[in-house]
Amino acid sequence: MKPIIGVVLSNKMQKSVVVASYHFWEDTVHKKKLQRRTKLMAHDEKNECNIGDWVRLDPSRPLSRKKRWVVAEIVKKEKVYVRPDEAPSPNITQNSGIPSS
Repeated sequence: MKPIIGVVLSNKMQKSVVVASYHFWEDTVHKKKLQRRTKLMAHDEKNECNIGDWVRLDPSRPLSRKKRWVVAEIVKKEKVYVRPDEAPSPNITQNSGIPSS
């Protein structure tokens, strides 16, 4: 098997990531360009992949029921993703601009 390039969709697990690999082709009958997405689980030994990173996956022996790939390298780092519930919220009570009466 040859290496696969894909984008990280999830890194919530320890030392594991979910990677989406995209396959493009053209339908010869209808002359339409099509796209297919395959979700793969991969082993990330150093836990350094973030959501949105482009990674290269190499095949390996089965590491678990679904993991048959290993993250070989991070091709392109993406900006660090912060979920809205984890983002620091501004303190509305201070400096709200509303005069107190």
